[in-house]
Amino acid sequence: MAGVVDPVCGKELDEEMLRAIRGQTDGGANEVDPSLGTRRFHDGKWYYFDSVDCRFRFMGDPDKYINK
Repeated sequence: MAGVVDPVCGKELDEEMLRAIRGQTDGGANEVDPSLGTRRFHDGKWYYFDSVDCRFRFMGDPDKYINK
């Protein structure tokens, strides 16, 4: 497992699983399953989250979680 840690809840996640392509849209864009976790690019770095809720909390105040 390529481990990354959710900066909001502290849970260790499998980066490869989060980035795995689950299918494609009709327009050809890659799809992932957000119920398995999600990610967000912020200030030159990818951050990974256990849930959409954790990602939204991070987006509200990234410095709170980055500077823990």
